[in-house]
Amino acid sequence: MKTFQSGERIHLIDKKERSYAVTLKAGEIFQHSGDRIPHDDIIGKPDGSVVQFSNGKSMMAVHPTLAEYTLKMPRGAQVIYPKDLAVILMWADIYPGSRVFEAGVGSGALTMALLRAVGDRGCVVSYELREDFASTATKNIERFMGKAPNHFLQIRNAYEGIEIGEGISNWMYDRVVLDLPEPWRVVPHAARALRSGGLYLSYVPTVPQVIQTVQALEQSRIFIMVQTFETLLRTWNIKGRSVRPDHRMVAHSGFITVARKVEKNLWTTEQLDSIEPVTYQDNHIIKEDEYTDNELNTP
Repeated sequence: MKTFQSGERIHLIDKKERSYAVTLKAGEIFQHSGDRIPHDDIIGKPDGSVVQFSNGKSMMAVHPTLAEYTLKMPRGAQVIYPKDLAVILMWADIYPGSRVFEAGVGSGALTMALLRAVGDRGCVVSYELREDFASTATKNIERFMGKAPNHFLQIRNAYEGIEIGEGISNWMYDRVVLDLPEPWRVVPHAARALRSGGLYLSYVPTVPQVIQTVQALEQSRIFIMVQTFETLLRTWNIKGRSVRPDHRMVAHSGFITVARKVEKNLWTTEQLDSIEPVTYQDNHIIKEDEYTDNELNTP
């Protein structure tokens, strides 16, 4: 059974399902709206326990999920939302044992997601230019995951290059994941650091940024299958027979661009220019009147 320990970050959840982050420390007291509860009354209890405050109010104490933790942890920079973290792991195909290069650590949310995905056999090498961001990220990571021996955080500028092994220790990255304002400046370095068949992914919030990123990838002549998309998250309110979407949603937060590195000049300019864009004829579109009795009429 998993129990709460001193030094852990936990969440207290009230009856309205509002959560409050608390870092447990023996001898200290958590206060909320005039109520108090000693940390010692929580330490040692099992995950999911009900705890009582001084005035009789109850809250649920839980270990937060990674998604919950990232939204409540201290921030040095804006975090990537859980809806995007999940998609990044899938589209960048972060697998156990992979070697991942990351630039732009921020508050550490993406780093933790990457570390979980690569597992003990993989590694994550992170470049962060700002020491204050690196310090905040390190504390957030260690508070949630403990020491991560397969995480190598360096105070370096990814715009100036990505270090890879040379000589007998030569090795390359399986994945490059960027959360930077100008990822197009890293594209030439990513082309050198990625193994053939490796994946590139970058995350930017604005249209001008994503335009320059895609142009840099296409002009490199070494990245193909360039795709850009965003994710929108809408929750639903379900109370008995009352079912409706919530009035608020997490809409645009950033653009995700993915590309695959291949052999240089795999296709010539003439070959690429000769490819006609895909068009859809009217007979390829399923119209509403083609549905009869909930079945699709097919020829």
